[in-house]
Amino acid sequence: MITAIVLIKADVHRIPEVAEAIAEIDGVSEVYSVTGGVDLIALVRVRRHEELADVIPNRVNRVPGVQSSDTHIAFHTYSRHDLEAAFSLGL
Repeated sequence: MITAIVLIKADVHRIPEVAEAIAEIDGVSEVYSVTGGVDLIALVRVRRHEELADVIPNRVNRVPGVQSSDTHIAFHTYSRHDLEAAFSLGL
């Protein structure tokens, strides 16, 4: 599974609608409204790199109200949840 973190600048007057539209896109697992230099952060999870080319530029970036995006592809996931699960299994 490939995870991409997409930082999105959106029309400030349309943030809730933009977030909801992005959340409906296949491959988008979560969308967060955030403070700071961007308005939304979307987590995209796909099986192949080629799918990112469809999900992000062809679908996320074309949602009305999206002004720009910056994509970061994750190399490895570190999660407290994952660590706790491993210890509960005796690893």
